[in-house]
Amino acid sequence: MSVVKINVLTVPAEQREVLERRFGARAGVVESSDGFEWFELLRPVEGTDKYLVYTRWRDEESFTAWMEGPMKAAHQGQGQGQGGPGQGQGGPGQGQGGGEGGDRPRPAASDSTLWSFEVVQQAGPKTA
Repeated sequence: MSVVKINVLTVPAEQREVLERRFGARAGVVESSDGFEWFELLRPVEGTDKYLVYTRWRDEESFTAWMEGPMKAAHQGQGQGQGGPGQGQGGPGQGQGGGEGGDRPRPAASDSTLWSFEVVQQAGPKTA
């Protein structure tokens, strides 16, 4: 079954809009990667400053290939746009993207942690 990667980003209130804008600008970057299945950016509602960046992959190898290829290139300023599960940040799953003249923008998150899971059960809506 699939593997899930959740990047937990600590984002100060004044950086929330920056983070969300960077994710919006990265549309299409990860979606075309082999083995990619799903992406969601989850905004905290109350009681925390942590955003969750949820990605699901066919297998660990697909995620690793993306991390070592397109994601790594984006971090080094060679790729397009923002990068990975935590686009706009820096660190695993968090491409910063390039700014004008090669300057890299300040990360929107002050911290990140990558959680990994194997999907052992799943369900979807019943169809008629």
